[in-house]
Amino acid sequence: MAILVDDAIWPWRDRLWCHMVSDTSLDELHAFARWIGIPERAFGGDHYDITDEIRGVAVQEGAIEVSSRQVVMALHAAGLRKRPTILGGHHQP
Repeated sequence: MAILVDDAIWPWRDRLWCHMVSDTSLDELHAFARWIGIPERAFGGDHYDITDEIRGVAVQEGAIEVSSRQVVMALHAAGLRKRPTILGGHHQP
């Protein structure tokens, strides 16, 4: 069981964002998010969108740094993958 974060490369609202997922369960993901103070509004169906600053906190608390491809693969392997939300033709964190 692990919490995974990809690189903060997604620009939005003058910040860089990344994805935080669990390779096991949404319960694990939500518990970790609460632990490090991420609001529920950051949840996107199968992941949390977090800033690069919060990513650093997540890593300090045990999240594993992986590629975006590994995030998607882990979600599929755990049966947690949801279709991305498209707003205005672009994924929004």
